[in-house]
Amino acid sequence: MAFFEAFGVDFVKLAFQVINFLLVLYLLNRFLFQRVLSLIDERQTKISKGLEDAETAARDRELARAEREAALAEARTEGQAMVARSTKAAEAARDEILATAKAESARMTEQARAEIVAERDRAIAELRGQVADLALDAASQLVRSTMDGPTQRKLVADFLAETAPKPGSKN
Repeated sequence: MAFFEAFGVDFVKLAFQVINFLLVLYLLNRFLFQRVLSLIDERQTKISKGLEDAETAARDRELARAEREAALAEARTEGQAMVARSTKAAEAARDEILATAKAESARMTEQARAEIVAERDRAIAELRGQVADLALDAASQLVRSTMDGPTQRKLVADFLAETAPKPGSKN
């Protein structure tokens, strides 16, 4: 105690100060520190929840991006397939139109050739008839005599045989 008296310490005051300190500590702990600690815990919980929500949102964004890219890839693939089908159908239609046109052209060409041959044959037959008449007129004027029917026919047949086109010639 001499130690305390040397420094001027009063025990009664010291006891009151210790009791006051313990009372203030109890009151602070009861009303302030618990409240502050609960607020800090709530804040920490909110922050943790916010971080979890941010991670969830990031995962959702990544998932949505992956789904969007997959949908775009599928749309591109489908578009390319549609273009390929359209191109194939257009080529098939073009080939069909060309084949029809070629067939029609060949048919028309063949028909025109047949008409030309028929017209040529008709013209040759008509020309032969006219040539035969002219030959008979010329022959009767030269001979100045009348020939009988079989002689005239033989004369015409010989003349036509001479004037008939030879095989392989184009008259």
